[in-house]
Amino acid sequence: MSGNATEGKAGLARSVAEARAKTDRRVLRTRDTLGDALVALMHEKPFEEITVQEVLDRAGVGRSTFYTHYRDKDDLFLSDVEEFFELFSTSLTRNGASLKRLAPVAEFFAHLSDVREFYAALVASGKVNDVQALGRGLFARAIEERLRLAGVAMDAAQLAAHAHALAGSLFALMDWWIDRGMKPDPKEMDALFHRMAWSGIPVPDSSQS
Repeated sequence: MSGNATEGKAGLARSVAEARAKTDRRVLRTRDTLGDALVALMHEKPFEEITVQEVLDRAGVGRSTFYTHYRDKDDLFLSDVEEFFELFSTSLTRNGASLKRLAPVAEFFAHLSDVREFYAALVASGKVNDVQALGRGLFARAIEERLRLAGVAMDAAQLAAHAHALAGSLFALMDWWIDRGMKPDPKEMDALFHRMAWSGIPVPDSSQS
């Protein structure tokens, strides 16, 4: 194959990659815009009263574009929630945080404090159980990874079970904290969660940070 042909093929590959990246960014912007529109509407009225058309009007997105990505407003809502929990639950590992921390409890609770009106709207919408179920699953997966990285001595089944139990405890603690008016401070709740979390877990090598 000639040098020109090879360069041409490489140039085509770069063009395809750039076009795909541009498309991916456009898709992400569209999804973010739709999610933001739905959240804004949930501050204004009950979830069941929100129509897809109202979301489209608020987002400035066409109906065909919406249905390219989502089945209905419930699909949009849960997709947005899943993305939120995916980002939050994996933040410690992505940011290189100490392996003594299994979940970003302080950051998560501080965020809840900032959006307490939205959380109240979420409870009123009847969607809170679906949201918490998604959150528990994603946090369990992230906690399991943190335990593995920390060198905890458990077999795979025990590790997975323990991670799911800890994720359940995290959301139970969250409910208790909300019922108490979001007190104590999120950092105190983080410390409490981790004291409970590490209780009964084989302590990993102290060299882990």
